Amino acid sequence: MASDTAAHRHTPLQVLRHLDTGPRGLTDPEAAARLAATGENTVPERRTTSWPRLFLRGLRDPFTAVLLCLGLVSALVASWGTAAVILALVAVSCALRTSGEHRADRSLHDLRELVGATASVLRRTDADAPVRARETPVAELVPGDVIRLGPGDLVPADVRLLRATGLTVHQAALTGESAPVAKAAVELPGVADEGPFARPELCFQGSGVVSGSATAVVVATGARTRFAAAYEGPVRREASAFDRSVHGISWVLIRFMLLTPPLVLMANAALRGRGLATLPFAVAVAVGLTPEMLPVIVTTCLARGAALLARTHGVVVRRLPALHDLGAVDVLCLDKTGTLTQDRPVVDRALGPDGRADPDVLDLAATAAWWTLQLAEAPVPDALDEALLAAAGPVGEAYDGVAAVPFDPVRRLATAVVRGEALGTHTLIVKGAVEDVLERCVLEQAERERLLGLAGREAESGLRLLAVATAERPARARGYGPADERGLVFRGLVTFHDALNPDAGEALRALADLGIGVRILTGDHPATAARVCRELGLAPAEVRVAARCTPQDKARAVAALRAAGHTVGFLGDGLNDVPALRAADVGIAPRAAVDVAREAADVVLAGKDLAAIRHAVTVGRHSSANIASYLRITLSSNLGNVIAMLAAGLLLPFLPMLPAQVLAQNLCFDAAQLAFAYDRPGAAVLRRPTVLRPRAFLRFITGFGVLNAVADLATFAVLALALRGPDAVDDEVLFHSAWFTENLLTQALVMLLLRTGGGTPGPVGRAAAALAAVGVLLPLSPLGGALGMTALALPYYLLLAAVLGVYALALRGLRATSGLYSCAT
Repeated sequence: MASDTAAHRHTPLQVLRHLDTGPRGLTDPEAAARLAATGENTVPERRTTSWPRLFLRGLRDPFTAVLLCLGLVSALVASWGTAAVILALVAVSCALRTSGEHRADRSLHDLRELVGATASVLRRTDADAPVRARETPVAELVPGDVIRLGPGDLVPADVRLLRATGLTVHQAALTGESAPVAKAAVELPGVADEGPFARPELCFQGSGVVSGSATAVVVATGARTRFAAAYEGPVRREASAFDRSVHGISWVLIRFMLLTPPLVLMANAALRGRGLATLPFAVAVAVGLTPEMLPVIVTTCLARGAALLARTHGVVVRRLPALHDLGAVDVLCLDKTGTLTQDRPVVDRALGPDGRADPDVLDLAATAAWWTLQLAEAPVPDALDEALLAAAGPVGEAYDGVAAVPFDPVRRLATAVVRGEALGTHTLIVKGAVEDVLERCVLEQAERERLLGLAGREAESGLRLLAVATAERPARARGYGPADERGLVFRGLVTFHDALNPDAGEALRALADLGIGVRILTGDHPATAARVCRELGLAPAEVRVAARCTPQDKARAVAALRAAGHTVGFLGDGLNDVPALRAADVGIAPRAAVDVAREAADVVLAGKDLAAIRHAVTVGRHSSANIASYLRITLSSNLGNVIAMLAAGLLLPFLPMLPAQVLAQNLCFDAAQLAFAYDRPGAAVLRRPTVLRPRAFLRFITGFGVLNAVADLATFAVLALALRGPDAVDDEVLFHSAWFTENLLTQALVMLLLRTGGGTPGPVGRAAAALAAVGVLLPLSPLGGALGMTALALPYYLLLAAVLGVYALALRGLRATSGLYSCAT
C-alpha cells in the first residue's frame, strides 16, 4: 500500500521526495498523468446483489437442492402431486430467504458519503507558475498533491502532515473512538508500535477535522487508502455454526436418501419381481425421509425471531442464520470502551506531592482547563478537561485569565496563564503527562524518581494520570509560549478512571448465567481493563482480559477460539474491529458504528448494549430449539417409517403403502409440524448454548427411529392377529388403511413427547391433535376412498391403542435415558 510505504519515511522532506513532489504541490500536467495512472480517488462501490442471484444462492442449501432433484424425479415418473408440493416448498423457502437478505443488502451499502465533494489543493499550471489553492473534486486527488485542511473538513485521502496548528481530528469512522485525536507534523518515537492510527503525523480518509489547520501531502488515494482497503477486504468467512451443524446432518441424510431408491428397486426386483414398477414407491420413500419443511420452518423460526428483536429491542439481524448462531454462542468477545465503560473519564482523586489527598491540585487543574478553553483556539474541550470541570466546577472564574498555550502531542502539555495573587505577577498553571511535567520542574534527582514511582503505582492500578505544576512570573505584555514552561514547582497529580456503564456488571453476569464466557479484547493497558472489571464486581473467572490488542490480535484471538471448538460472537464498532467481526461466527455492531463495521456485522444493535445481546441470544436459542425439535421429531419418525416400509415391502406380496398414500401421509405430517415455528420451548433449553451436534443428533434419531420402526412392525403383527386367517393380511386396502392410521397416530405421539419440554404444548399440541384426527377420520372419508383406503373395524382400534400405549411408555423411557437435549446443546 502506498500509504504504508510513505509512512515509513521519517521526515516530511523524505515523504515529499519519495512521492516526487514538493511543498508547492503538483502541476496540472503532473496531476493529470498521475490520475490516469492511479485512477479516481473514490471508494469502490459494492453493488447490492440482485433478486435472481439471491434466489439462486438459496438453492445451494443441500436439502433444498435434494428436494429440487426429488421434485424433478417425481415429475419424470408422473407423480405430479409430489412434484408440485416439493417444488412449491423450494420456491417458498428461497423467496423468504431472498426477501430478508435483499432488504439487508439494500439498507447498508452507501459509504461514499463519508468523503467530501471537494478539497483545497495547491496546484500550478506549470513549473514556473505561482502556486494557488483551488477547490478540486476529491475524485481528482492523486498521490503527491498538497492539500490544506481546516475545521469541518473531511480528510479526502490518506495524508502525511507537513505543517499543523492545533489540529485535532475525529477518527471514529476508522477506530470507533468518540474523542477527537490531536495531530502534529512531527513523528513521535515509539508511537509507530501502537498502529498507524496512533501516529500523530498521519491522517486517514474518512476522518473529520474538529479544530486547527494543517497542510498535508496525499500519500494514498482510492482503493489504496486504509478506509477503502477495509471496505473492500475479504467478506467471505468460514462456515458459521449453523452452516456446520445443519450441513453435517444434511449430508448424512442425503447419502441415505440417494441410496434408498436403488435398494428398494433391487430388493423388489430380486424378491418380488416388481422392478421398475416400484419406482414411484421408491421415490415416495426417499421423499418420506426428507425433512421437506426444513427450509420453510428454519426460515419462519428465524424470521419470526428477527422480527421480534427488531420490534421490541431495535436489533436488526442482517443474516437470518446468524440468529441461530447467536443461540449457539458460548464466548462473547468485546472491547472495554463504550461497553463496560461510557467512553468518558471521570476524576478519581487529587494527590499532593506526598501522595495524600489535596483538593487544591484539582482546583489548579480545573482553572487551567477553564482558561485554556476560553483563550486557546480549541472549540471542542478535551475529555480530561471536561472531567476536571465536571468535578471542580468553573473555578477558573475566580481568576483573571491572561494567555493560554494549547496542548500538542509533541510536548504533551497545556498551559494557562492567570494573574497572580501578588500585584504585578502572572501564574503559569501547567498540566500534562507526568514525565513531561516533571522534566520541567526544579527537583532533585531522588525526588523526581520518588514522584515517578508514585505515578507509576497509580498507573499500575489502572488509572490515567495528569500532573500539575505552577510557576510565578513577572507580569508582561508579550505573549507566552512553550519556552516559558520551565523552572516549575510540582503541585501534584489528578487521577482519572473510565466512567462505568452501570448496567454492564449485571448484563455480564446475566450472560454468564446463559453459559456464555466473556473475553475483553482491548487496546488499553492491562491494569486499566482489570480495574474496570473489579469496579464492576466481576470475578477474574467471569471475564478474561487481553490488553494491548491490535486489530490483527483481535482477529487472531477470535479465530483461535473458533479453532478450539467455541462458537464466538464479537461486538465492535470501528474500522479496527472489522477483521474480528468477519472472523467471528456472529459479528455484532451498534447502529452508531462506522458503516464498514456495520456492513461486516451480522447483527446490528440499537446501541452498544449488552442487555440487547442477552435478549438476542435468548431469542436465538428459542428459534434454534424449535428447529432442533422439528429435526428430531421429523427425522426420527421418518426414519422409523422408512425402515418399517422397507421391511414390510419385502415381507408382503404387495406394497405396504401406495405412493399416493405415502405422500398424503407426508403432507399431513409436514403441515402439522409447521406448529414448531410457533412453539415455546422450556426454560431449561434457554439456559445454555444451543448447537445442533451432528453425531449426537444422528445417534438420537437412530435410536428413536428404530423404536418407531418397531412400533410400525408391531402394528403389522397386530393386523395379522386381528384380521385372523393366513390370507387375511393379503387384503391390501385394509392393510394400507390400518397402517396409514397407525403412522399418523405414532407421529402425533412423537410430536408431543419429543418436543423441547416445558409448559403446555400450545400450538404443537393442537397440531398433534389435528394430525391424530386426520389419521382416524381420513380412511372413513370420500378422500380416503380416492386414495385407496377403507374404514376399519373397532377391534383394530382397541389393539392399536394398546400398541400405542406401550410405544408411548417406551418413548418416554428412552427419552429419559438418552438425554433429550444432548444432541442440540
